[in-house]
Amino acid sequence: MNDTTHDIRIRPGGPEDVGGILRMLDSAVAWMNARGNTEQWGTTPYSQRPGGVARVERYTTENVPYVAELDGVPVGALVLDSGPSPQMPIAPAGEPERYVRLLVSDRRYAGLGIGAALLDRAAEETRRAGVELLRVDCWAGGGGELVAFYERNGFAPTERFLSEDWPGQVLARRVG
Repeated sequence: MNDTTHDIRIRPGGPEDVGGILRMLDSAVAWMNARGNTEQWGTTPYSQRPGGVARVERYTTENVPYVAELDGVPVGALVLDSGPSPQMPIAPAGEPERYVRLLVSDRRYAGLGIGAALLDRAAEETRRAGVELLRVDCWAGGGGELVAFYERNGFAPTERFLSEDWPGQVLARRVG
């Protein structure tokens, strides 16, 4: 099924989207670094990190990926899973959930609602699966701008965590 919101088409993703997702991740790292943010995702392009390409490949084969397109051009991606990454110090919810494992958009299209459209699709897919809880974790540094983005999109902060020295925030959204 394809959705269209603000001329944004959201379609299921797959292995053929690995290159586009890596380009978006690489450009997000460069954009953050240009703004002085080297803490969230570091300074190494995602495609050059050890395990980075393999992780995105797994996202497109072992998880449920969605790609946002504008005029046929991939401009965002979201990956859903049934829980948080086992590499993160985040406890399972204790009830069925869907978990946003990745949300990225092409910074050249910032301000068009790509992230919001992808999160709405995640909420819709969560409801469709008969699940009431959608969660996500994000970087909680930098003045909390990313946490505020998720709050504007219907998520409420739950627990904070540290992954080594990386401050994180788990947020939850009831969709049932």
